[in-house]
Amino acid sequence: MDFTINVNNKEFNAAQGETILEVLNRNGIKVPTLCHLKNSMPTGACRMCVVEDVNTGKLITSCSFPANPGMQIKTHSQRVVESRKTIIELLLSNHPDDCLYCVRNKNCELQDLSEEHHVRERRIRGRKNSEKLDLSSASIVRDPEKCVLCGRCVTVCEDVMGVACIDILNRGNKSVVGTSFNQGLNTSSCINCGQCIMVCPTGALTEKNHFAEIQDALNNPAKKVVIQYAPSISVSMAEELGMESGKDINGILNAALRKVGFDNVFDSSFSADLTIMEESAELVQRITEGGVLPMITSCCPGWVKYAEEFYSELIPNLSSCKSPQQMLGAIIKSYFAEKENLQPEEIYSVAIMPCTAKKFEAQREEMTQAGISDVDAVLTTRELTKFLKLYGIDMFNISPELTDSPMGFRSTAGKLFGASGGVMEAAIRTAHFSITGKELVNFQIPQIRGLEHRKEAKLKIGDLELGVVVVNGMANARELLDEIKNGRKDIHFVEVMACPGGCIGGGGQHIGTSEEELKARMKALYRIDENETLKVSHKNPEIIELYNNYLGKPLGHKSHSLLHTKYKKREVMI
Repeated sequence: MDFTINVNNKEFNAAQGETILEVLNRNGIKVPTLCHLKNSMPTGACRMCVVEDVNTGKLITSCSFPANPGMQIKTHSQRVVESRKTIIELLLSNHPDDCLYCVRNKNCELQDLSEEHHVRERRIRGRKNSEKLDLSSASIVRDPEKCVLCGRCVTVCEDVMGVACIDILNRGNKSVVGTSFNQGLNTSSCINCGQCIMVCPTGALTEKNHFAEIQDALNNPAKKVVIQYAPSISVSMAEELGMESGKDINGILNAALRKVGFDNVFDSSFSADLTIMEESAELVQRITEGGVLPMITSCCPGWVKYAEEFYSELIPNLSSCKSPQQMLGAIIKSYFAEKENLQPEEIYSVAIMPCTAKKFEAQREEMTQAGISDVDAVLTTRELTKFLKLYGIDMFNISPELTDSPMGFRSTAGKLFGASGGVMEAAIRTAHFSITGKELVNFQIPQIRGLEHRKEAKLKIGDLELGVVVVNGMANARELLDEIKNGRKDIHFVEVMACPGGCIGGGGQHIGTSEEELKARMKALYRIDENETLKVSHKNPEIIELYNNYLGKPLGHKSHSLLHTKYKKREVMI
C-alpha cells in the first residue's frame, strides 16, 4: 500500500516496508552513510544517516527506520547537520593523521565526509588507535588503526561471500574487526576475494602491493620483463581514469605498458582461449568416458580456495585446468622462453588482474615449475592506474598499439571470460564443435548471460542434452553446491565466480563500482563479441600454432604438465 511522507516540506510517495533512506535515495535526496550496504540488513551502527522526525522530535537512523504514513522528516536541519559533524569528529579523534601516505587518499569516504561537513579543526581529541598491521595474507593488508567499525566488510564477507572469516570482536571501546582470536588473516578462512576492500570506506583494508618488486625488475637489464592483462581489464579501467564506464581501452593500454618499459605485452584473453581448449576437452572426456560430473570451472582462485576449505568433497569435480593467468605464465616461461633463447629465471612475468585472489594464486606451490613461479607479480586494476601515473603516462594522449605475438591474438570467446557466464559460453562453443564437428548456429547463449546471481539452462549438443549452471557470489554458490552434494544428477557443467558479476566486479576493480558500471562493462564485452568475427577459441590461429609446434594436443602429456594442476583439502587453522 502506497502512502506519502513529508520530507523537507515536500510530499513523497513511499511503499509499505520501505526505509526512509530508500525513499530519500529514490527521490534524489542524498543522506550520508558509512555502515549501510544496499540489499543488506541495516544496522544503524554509524548513525551518519540520522534525520529529524518532526512529530517526535527524535533523531532516527534513516537506513533502518521504516517510512510511516504521515511522517514528517527533516534531512538537513541544523540539529541533524551538527549531529553528523560530531560523529565525523569523533571518528577522526582517534583516526591516524596519515592521509598523505594512505593508499585511499582522495578516495576515502571519511575524508569526503569531513570535506562535505566542513570539518576544519580538531575540536575533539582522543587517544589514537594502536593496532598491529596485518601483513600475513598474500593478497590483503589489514590496518586496524584506520577501521571505523562500520561493519561493511563483516557484512559482505558473510552475506555475499558466505565465508565469514572476520567479525566484530570485543565490546564497547575495545571493539575491533578481526579474525577468530584476532590472529593473522592467513590463518582464517579468507578466500582473498577482496570484496571487503571494495566496501571499506577507509584504508583499513587494501591489497598487498608489488610495486617495488616490479620496479626492480624493470630496472634490471638482466631481466626480460613481460606483462599480461585479463579480459576484463580493458573495459573496467575506464572509471579509474575518469573515462566513460565500459569504454574499451585495449590499444591504449598496450601502448601505455610499453612506455613504462615492459618488453612484451600479452593479452590473457589468448590464454583464456587456451583454457577453453583444455577445459572443453576435459568436459567432453568426462561426459564420454564416465568421469566425475558435474565438472566445475577452476578459473577463479577465490572459488578454488573456498572449495578446498568448505567443499573438499567436491574437489574431484573441479576442472584440473589452471586459470588463464597461470596458463599464460607457464607458457611464457617455457614456449616463449625457448623462442627467445632465455632461461625461465631470466623472465620476470607480471599479470594485471581484476582480482586480489590472483595475488594468492600466483604464489601457490602448485603454480611453480622446478621452483620457479609461473607468474612473479600481480597488479590489480586500481594498482595499474597508479603505476601508470607513477611513470607519467598520459592515457588521454597516446596512440593505440597491438599486443605482441605470439600469445597476443584472441577470439571473442576468450574476451567473454571477464563476465559471469563467459567461461561457460566460450567452453560450450568449442565443446559443441568437438562433439558434433559443426559450429553453433547462434554463438550467443542468452540463457547464461546477464548479472543474475544464478542462471541455468538445458542445451542441446548433438544427441546430448547438456545441463549447465552459472553462479556468482559464493553465498549464492553454496545453495547449488549443496544440491550437487545431495545428489542432483541433471547438471554436467558449472561455472563458479566468487565475485558478483564475475571478474568485472572483482575485488581489484574500481572502488565504488555501481551496478550501472557493472552493466556497462558487461555490455562492452558483449559488444566486442558481437562486432568481431573470430568467435571461437579453436579457430584462433595462434592457439593452433601453439599446439602444432609445442603442446601437441589438448590433454596431451605436455599440455597436462604445463597447463593443469590439482587441489586438495585445505584445513582452516581457526
